[in-house]
Amino acid sequence: MSTFFYMLLAFVVGILVGWFIWGRLRGEIDSLRGDLDRTRSERDRLKADSDRLKGELDACGRARADLESRLREAPSKAGAAKAATPAPAALVSTPANATSAATAKPAAAKKLAATKTAAAKPAAKAAAPKKAAPAKKAAAPKAATGKADDLRRLIGIGPVNERLLKGLGVATYAQIAAWTDADVKRVEEVLNFDGRIAREKWIEQAKLLAAGDEAEFARQFPTAGTASNT
Repeated sequence: MSTFFYMLLAFVVGILVGWFIWGRLRGEIDSLRGDLDRTRSERDRLKADSDRLKGELDACGRARADLESRLREAPSKAGAAKAATPAPAALVSTPANATSAATAKPAAAKKLAATKTAAAKPAAKAAAPKKAAPAKKAAAPKAATGKADDLRRLIGIGPVNERLLKGLGVATYAQIAAWTDADVKRVEEVLNFDGRIAREKWIEQAKLLAAGDEAEFARQFPTAGTASNT
């Protein structure tokens, strides 16, 4: 009887211990399942972020390729536009050249009158060349060959702008001082400026330097010739 009792007691204790162990194991299994589910959701979220970043990277690559192609095409278009723009003819002329042209017209008129007089009066044929000689001298005046000025003394003109202006035939203060509104517009179109000549007062500076008024030039434009000139 006692043996049966001990066996029954051992059976009950075994059941209780087994139930306790199974409860602990089931709690651990549930915890592991929850961790697995969280890991899977985190994996799915990271995968979605990876796909989104990959799409943004592809879009950035396409935008970069588009910008590079535009940058490659821009210099050729700019060069073609600059080549198609004619150089302003009025900029090459100087006041001295205009004076020479004005002097040449009366001289040519005198020469024509002398020729008509010689044809109308054959008797004065011998004296005609002596009268026409002064007209020949006046008809071919020497063009003024003014020395090029240092355009970089003007505020706003650096090495690049000086080279571009000389490429257009502008090399003296007198030429810039004689610019009209139309000349300024043509220069700004060629040099790709936008109102810069008026803002930096190129014409006012050039007038003072062309007149040799160094004191007034230094008073009105004290930064000329310094590091902040351009």
